[in-house]
Amino acid sequence: MRFRILGPVQMTPRTPSAAKPRAVLATLLVQSGSVVSVHTLIDELWCAEPPRTAATTLQVYVSQLRKALLVGSPDAGQPLETRPPGYLMNVGDGELDLTVFESLRVQGREAYEQRDYAHASSLLGQALGLWTGAALSGVPHGPMLETSAVRLEELRSEVLEQRISADLRLGRHHGLVGELMALAHAHPMRETLHAHLMVALYRSGRQSDALAAYHRARHALVGELGVEPGPELKRLLERVLAADPALAWHERPRTGPDGTPPPAGRRDAGTAAGGGRGTGTPGTGTPGTGTLSTAGSEQEGAAVLQPGPVLWLPPRIANFTGRADQIALGTSVLANAPGPGDVGGDGEAPRVLAVSGRAGAGKTALAVQLAYETAEHFPDGRVLLRLRDAGGGSVDPARALSTLLRRLRLAPGGDDRAHAASDHAPGEPTSADGELEELSDRVRACLRGRRMLLVLDDAVSQAQVRAVLSAAPETAVVVTSREAPAGVEGVRHLPLDVLAPPDAERLLAAAGGPRTARDPAAVTEIAELCGYLPLALRVAAAVLAARPHWTPAALAVRLRDERRRLPALTLGDLDVRSSLLTAHQDATPGQQRAFRLLALAPRPHFAPWSAAALLGTGVADAEHEAEELVRRHLLEARRIPGARGSVRFGYHPLLRSLAVEALAEEAPPGGPGTTAAVARLGHAGLALARHADSLLTPGRDRLAAAARTRGRPSPGDGWELPEDEVRRLAAGPPLQWFHDEAPGLLETVRQTHTAGLWQLTAALASSLGGYYEACALWGEWDATHELALDAARQAGDAHAEAVLLRSLGDLAWQRRQAGRAADRYHLARHFFTRCGDAAGAARCLTGEADVLLGQGGTARAEQHYDQALETGRAEGDARGAMEALRGLAFVELSRGRPDGALSRLGECEAAAELAGDTRWLEYARRTAGQARAAAGRGGRETSGELSLEVRPGVWLIQPAPAAGSAAA
Repeated sequence: MRFRILGPVQMTPRTPSAAKPRAVLATLLVQSGSVVSVHTLIDELWCAEPPRTAATTLQVYVSQLRKALLVGSPDAGQPLETRPPGYLMNVGDGELDLTVFESLRVQGREAYEQRDYAHASSLLGQALGLWTGAALSGVPHGPMLETSAVRLEELRSEVLEQRISADLRLGRHHGLVGELMALAHAHPMRETLHAHLMVALYRSGRQSDALAAYHRARHALVGELGVEPGPELKRLLERVLAADPALAWHERPRTGPDGTPPPAGRRDAGTAAGGGRGTGTPGTGTPGTGTLSTAGSEQEGAAVLQPGPVLWLPPRIANFTGRADQIALGTSVLANAPGPGDVGGDGEAPRVLAVSGRAGAGKTALAVQLAYETAEHFPDGRVLLRLRDAGGGSVDPARALSTLLRRLRLAPGGDDRAHAASDHAPGEPTSADGELEELSDRVRACLRGRRMLLVLDDAVSQAQVRAVLSAAPETAVVVTSREAPAGVEGVRHLPLDVLAPPDAERLLAAAGGPRTARDPAAVTEIAELCGYLPLALRVAAAVLAARPHWTPAALAVRLRDERRRLPALTLGDLDVRSSLLTAHQDATPGQQRAFRLLALAPRPHFAPWSAAALLGTGVADAEHEAEELVRRHLLEARRIPGARGSVRFGYHPLLRSLAVEALAEEAPPGGPGTTAAVARLGHAGLALARHADSLLTPGRDRLAAAARTRGRPSPGDGWELPEDEVRRLAAGPPLQWFHDEAPGLLETVRQTHTAGLWQLTAALASSLGGYYEACALWGEWDATHELALDAARQAGDAHAEAVLLRSLGDLAWQRRQAGRAADRYHLARHFFTRCGDAAGAARCLTGEADVLLGQGGTARAEQHYDQALETGRAEGDARGAMEALRGLAFVELSRGRPDGALSRLGECEAAAELAGDTRWLEYARRTAGQARAAAGRGGRETSGELSLEVRPGVWLIQPAPAAGSAAA
C-alpha cells in the first residue's frame, strides 16, 4: 500500500518531512480522483490569512511532492497532475488505505445483510485492521481535512459496531466483553456500544453486570448531555430485567427472518409448530404448508386452516436504508395491535397501519420490512395481497378476497400455485364463486382465532380496503396506498415522503457498490437529481451496476438534462417512468391537463395565481385543482418561509420531467397551446408587478406609465386576471411581494422571450426594474432587460427600446461602467426624441450629466441638468425634475457651495411631497443632512416608512430600522 491516511499521513517510500507539504498530500488523497482547486488548497494551508506568496509557495510544495512521488520508481507515470483549476491525484487500485477500507466496509455490510455473519466479521475486521491511529493525524487540519477526519472516524465507529454485532450473532459474546468495556468507557455517548456490552454480559451469564452497564451509560448521558437513554436501550434494560429468553444465545440453527434464534414458544414461518406444520421459506414468497380440514367449519363447505404459520411475502429488501422513525412507529403499532379476543372497548390500540405516499416512495418496501421485523408478533402467518392488477387497474373487492383465500391455502375451485407469480391479471373479472358477502364470511371463518398480519399493497379504492377489513376484523393490517384511506376506523396513518438526503446517499452507496464510495460528490448529485425518491435511487444504483464502464459522474451528467432523466432511469423492467405514470393515469382528464400545463410554471414553487393563468381559470378554481393534484401526489404543497399569501405548489423533480414529457406530446413547445398559456402567465405577472411597483415607489417612472398607454399586451384569448384579484394578490408590503415573486417572474420573462411574445417580454421586464434598482439586484436587472431590449427590437417598438436603454444606462452607471452608461443614455435619448417624448429625452440628458459630473465635467453637466429641469417642468414630469434638481445639488456641493445645494434639495423635497413620492422625499432629506454637515451645521434625524442607505452612485431601499436602532 503506497498511501495511508487512516492514521498518520504516510507515503511510500518517503513521506514529506515538512507539515505543509504533508497537508497538501493529505488533501489531495482525501479527494483522490477529483480535482482540488488551488483556492481550496490555499484555504486548507493558511485558512483565512494566506500570505501574498501563497500561490507560489503552493507550487513549490506541489513540486516537492512530485519529486517524492517518483522516488524509487522514476519510470512510473506521475500520479499528481495539473488540472484547472487545481491539481488531481490519481491513485491506483489498492494503493490508498481509504479506498481499500471503503471496499471492505461495503462488502462487509453486504455480507451482514445477507446474514453471512462470519464473512462479515472477517471483512469488517480487515477494514478496521487498516487503521493505525486517528485519521489524517500528523498534519495541520484546515476546513476540509477537519471535516474529513470527523467523517472517517464516524465510519470507523460504524464499522466497529457492525463487526461487534456480527460477532454477537456468531455467539462470540465471551470474547467481546473486555473489548466492549474498554470501548464503552472510551466512547460513553455511543449507545450502540453500551447495548452491545449489555447483550454480551447477559449472554455470558452476568445479568447484574449487564444492569450495571446500563446505569453507567445512563449516568454518562444524563451527566454530559442532560438526556435519558434512547428507547432501544430502555427496551433492552426491560428485557434484561425480565430475563427475556429471546435475548439469550441459542445454539440451534437461526431460522427467524432476521437470522437470529427465535425466542422460546415463538412460531414463525421457518419454525416448526403444530406437529411440523409451517415449513414455508422466509423471504422467498413460498407459502407455508398448513394442513387443511373441513371439520367443525361454521359454514358448510368452507375449509378451515389448521394451526400453522402461513408466509406469503416477497423477499426482504436488500440494503433497506433509512426510515428508522417509520420502522419504529410501525413496529410499535403492529406489536400492540389487538388480536383475537381483544377487539372491542373504547380507546383500543389501532389494528390498521396505513402507509401512504407518492409513487416510488418505498411504501411496499417499508410494509415488507415491517412484516419481517414484527414476525414474532404474528405466529400464525403474514400474507401480502396486491390490490392493483398487472395493468395498473383496481382489483375488484370480491376478486381480492378470493385471492386472499388462495393465499391462505383455501383455493375455491383451483390450485393457488398457478397464481404465485402475480396476484391478478389485468381486467380480471369478479370471482364467480359467490358474492362479496359470501367471500367475506369464508375469510372471516378462516382467520378467526388466528394472530396474523395482512399487507394490502397498493390499494386503489376505499371499497377494496373496507372489504378486506370487514372480512378480517381481528387481524392486524398494513395498507399501502397513494392516498391515505378515509372513513376507516382504528387506523394509524403513516405518511411516507422521500428519503432524507443522507439516507438517500447511503442507499445509493450501499446498492451501487465500491464505485459510489470513490465518488461521494457524484453520489450526492445523483441523489438530488433523483429527488431522493427510493425507487429512482435503486434504479440508478442498478444502472451503475449493469454498466461497469459508467462512473457515477457519467450517470449524473445524463440525469442533469431534464429531458433525458427518465430514460436514464430505466433498466429492463425497472422503470421509474412506469411507476410515476400510474399516478398520472389514475387522475381525471382535467387533472391530467392541469398536471401537464403547470409544468410551465416557475420553478421550484409557484403561487396559485400562476396556476390560474396557465389553466385559464379563476384563482380559487386553480388552487382547488392544484390541491387535488397534491392529494394524488402529483404536486407538492408547502408554505415557503417568509412568503406571504397562500400555499405554494411545486413538482417533485422526476414528476416535473414526466409533466414536461406529457406536455411536449400533447402541445409541442412553441405551439399555440403552450404559447397561449405562457402569454396568460406573463400577462398575469405583468398586472401584478405593475401594481406592486406602483406601491413600491408611487410615481416612480413616468416612462413606464407612458409605455403602458402605448399598448397593453394581451394574452389574445380573452383571459385576464380581474382587477380586484390583482389588488388583493399584490396588496401589502410591495417589497415582500417582489421578494416572493420576482424569481419566478424572471423565469417568465425568459419564457415569453422564447415564445416570441416580444411586447409582453419588454413590458414585464420593465415592471421589474424598480425592484431590481431598489435592492441592487444588478444581475437580475441585466438579465431581464437585455432580453427585453432584444424583444423590443424584434417588435420594432422604438419607444420600448428607449425605455429599456435608459434603464440599462442606469444599471451601467450603478456598476461604475461610465462609458457604457453614457452610450446607453445617448442612444436612448435619440430614440425618445424620434418618438416625440421630450420628457424621456430629458431623463436621458440627466443620466449623461451624471456621467459627466462623475468624470469632472462639472460645467457641461450643469448645462445638461438645467436643460433637463426646464423640460421636466414643462412636460409635467415631476420625477424627471427631481432627478435634475438632485444633480444640480451635487454640482453645488462639488463647487463647495452647500447653501446652493440645500436650496436645490429644498425644491426637490417640495416636488416629492407634492407628488407623494415617499422614496424621493426621504432621499432629498437625507442628502440635505449631508449638505448641512458639510456646511458645519449638523444634519437632522428623519424617519419615515422607508429609510435609505446612500452610497456614491447607488441608493437602496431597506426596511425601516426598529425603534431605537440607528438608521442604516
